[in-house]
Amino acid sequence: MADMGKEVTVARVSGKLEVKRHLEDLGFVTGSKITVVQSHDGDMIVKVKDARLAITREMASKIWVEEMKA
Repeated sequence: MADMGKEVTVARVSGKLEVKRHLEDLGFVTGSKITVVQSHDGDMIVKVKDARLAITREMASKIWVEEMKA
């Protein structure tokens, strides 16, 4: 999980093929930058490619992130 307001990089996306494709279609691809805008009980709003998206805790758990390298 990423801290709110901190920009991170997508390291990988896990899950079944259709889930991975759906997340990739939304912009969650390896190397993309995302920021958690808001989080409530695991569900969150994230900024990815200049768009804000709401994702569930279950979907968020499929997205592996790493801190941005300086």
